[in-house]
Amino acid sequence: MKYSDGQRLEKIRSMTAKLLSYLREEQITAEIVQEKEPVRWAVTTPLYNIGEHVYYLSDAFKEKYPDIPWKKISGLRHRLVHDYENTNWSIICAILFEVLPDFYAKLETVHKQETDES
Repeated sequence: MKYSDGQRLEKIRSMTAKLLSYLREEQITAEIVQEKEPVRWAVTTPLYNIGEHVYYLSDAFKEKYPDIPWKKISGLRHRLVHDYENTNWSIICAILFEVLPDFYAKLETVHKQETDES
């Protein structure tokens, strides 16, 4: 199925919100991510999906919001999918606990701007 940028943005927002909620509700910490393989699987699946949808956003959409590191986000998906065995879990933990909340806040701002324009 071909999605519009708006539909992809909504999927990215939803998956990011669900991942942040999971981390909070299950009281997941960086230490738990480092130690428990099922948790690593649970957190990387949404990251794959977020990266996949980011990759397929139009160039015009990504250029409109240059403060979001779109290439890094889709690049993370590529690394997780194609080189999972060599994943640096310290980096993933930094993304989950330091980067993801800010990314979600930026997505909310983008959503508001896009909604106001339509």
